Amino acid sequence: MLPDPVAEGLAAGWKANDASTLTADAHLEGDVAIIGTGAGGGTTAEILARAGLRVVMIEEGPLKSSRDFRMLETEAYPQLYQESAARKTKDKGINILQGRCVGGSTTVNWTSSFRTPSSTLEYWQRRFALRELSVETMAPWFAAMEDRLNVHPWITEPNRNNSLLRIGAQRLGIPTAIVPRNVKGCWNLGYCDLGCPTNAKQSMLVTTIPAALERGAVLVSRARAERLTIDRGRVSEVICSALDAGGLRPSGHTLTVHARHVVLASGAIGSPAILLRSGAPDPYGLVGRRTFLHPTLVSAAVMPERVDGFAGAPQSIYSDHFLKTQAIDGPIGFKLEVPPLHPLLMASTLTGYGSAHAALMERMPYAQAIIALLRDGFHEQSPGGIVALDGDGSPVLDYPMTAFLWEGARRALLAMAEIQFAAGARSVLPLHEDAVAYTSWAQAREAISRLPMETLRTRVVSAHVMGGCAMGSDPKHGVVDHAGRHFQLENLSIIDGSVFPTSIGANPQLSIYGLAARNATTLARSLAAKT
Repeated sequence: MLPDPVAEGLAAGWKANDASTLTADAHLEGDVAIIGTGAGGGTTAEILARAGLRVVMIEEGPLKSSRDFRMLETEAYPQLYQESAARKTKDKGINILQGRCVGGSTTVNWTSSFRTPSSTLEYWQRRFALRELSVETMAPWFAAMEDRLNVHPWITEPNRNNSLLRIGAQRLGIPTAIVPRNVKGCWNLGYCDLGCPTNAKQSMLVTTIPAALERGAVLVSRARAERLTIDRGRVSEVICSALDAGGLRPSGHTLTVHARHVVLASGAIGSPAILLRSGAPDPYGLVGRRTFLHPTLVSAAVMPERVDGFAGAPQSIYSDHFLKTQAIDGPIGFKLEVPPLHPLLMASTLTGYGSAHAALMERMPYAQAIIALLRDGFHEQSPGGIVALDGDGSPVLDYPMTAFLWEGARRALLAMAEIQFAAGARSVLPLHEDAVAYTSWAQAREAISRLPMETLRTRVVSAHVMGGCAMGSDPKHGVVDHAGRHFQLENLSIIDGSVFPTSIGANPQLSIYGLAARNATTLARSLAAKT
């Protein structure tokens, strides 16, 4: 049997509590309360615990481990994802994949680990006066986290799904590269998004969170942070609802956490929502605004040979050609990658109905897919979305697709179809309700150029949520400063992807890791000095 570091840690006496087992209200105290255990919260927890601070980690989702990851979509999506992997924007036009478990999205992502592009950091310096965040100043933090999480280019031969992106692109003179992945001893199974059953993925679940727990940190799972109690410019406590064993409904018991500093790390939908529920000061109306998604288009192809897109590392080849050939603040650019093709994920993403949909699913072993991630947030016609509260206090993201974004979506569908035909596709289906499977590039080009780019007719998905609590040089332009310190609340930091003032233009996990390491280290020094 494979080692299970989580099970071993629990047996050794980790202070890990499941709030669903509470039989009465409870209180906890620490130096720092961290709300969320994903890339930002997990990284911060280890650094603060290593500094000798008493850390309390609060997580809405369950604590699961490799013994629970059985490579079954029917189990993983309800257990490990927000809204069973069916979270959507307000208009239902974009499906959003986000983790909801200890380790957050790092437990279920596809392991792609890119540094923040230099063009993005330079734009932040120029547009938002974030002069402290240069390529040179961030490089050591990225390097440190790459070393900590074993990030390196994937050296194993790509699976056929990824190889076809490289083959088609090369035949068209489009450069590709190898994806860096945060894995160690990877078995190349291809089920990263369902939780790694071998603990090869170096997620927060098997790296920073165990390290924090081994240094005395406390973890409370199935505890939903409802609001912060704010008193005279400070957060005095975190009020949490204990959830039931299913992890969805409040059990009726409350957990109250007192700490001299609070770190909000609930992600770019969760963190703004907590501030809004708390009535946190927001003098310039910035909380929840400028939330970005990398709106993602999908193109499916049927190949003459078996592809078996469900097997092998899910993302190993990418192309930034359509980012580098567009000015960062010009017509929207996009990054090309390849998704895994699991039955439920494929069936729920494909367009069409009835027999037509069934016929496509029958060809699943021969299916290949490419995704295009739009780089939103760098143009006045790409203002992002707004996180607000629903009637029950739950967050909802309103993300309108503008004409500017739709123009980029059409170019992306064209680029992907051309690459797939160049790779030898027998047919290509842009995921659009009005599209059919086209059998030649000429036919596809003509059809895609005429498809109405509209919400719900064009399939748009996303696994990258950023912004909503943006960094800025002053309170008029940001919720937090460059170090993640809240401008109005002196003992609150935000350390997650919500602080990005635009999208990243790349898979954001390493950007969060690097910035979290920088800001948590600064915070640890500050808090230790006050002990």
